[in-house]
Amino acid sequence: DHTRLAYAEIHPDEKGPTAAGFLHRAADFFAAHGITRIERVLTDNAWCYRHSRDFAAALADLHARHKLIRPHCPWQNGKVERFNRTLATEWAYQQVFTTNTQRTHRLTPWLNYYNTQRPHTALDGHPPTSRLSPTS
Repeated sequence: DHTRLAYAEIHPDEKGPTAAGFLHRAADFFAAHGITRIERVLTDNAWCYRHSRDFAAALADLHARHKLIRPHCPWQNGKVERFNRTLATEWAYQQVFTTNTQRTHRLTPWLNYYNTQRPHTALDGHPPTSRLSPTS
């Protein structure tokens, strides 16, 4: 996770199949950027992570270990919480969207900016893609 490379999607629910599908697509995104092994997935204690067979199967498919943060301790997932704050201030509420569809269509371009151009303090002012190893 030293790159701060981010992947996000918008969904209408937090159900197991949705979370499992997201995890598979996230793994594909990271693989396309040269990150081919996900050792563990850290989540909060939402039902879709703790009790879903679909999510458990997705973890097994990736050979990834599931680690849960302690209940009511969001700081244990600090990098995600900080990303969510950046997402809110720089994308979701930065401009007025007249529809949710309009906002949704702006997510991918913003993520591209975040990953390829936006300076990060934790990365010495460089964007996340600057930390990726070249792939052949």
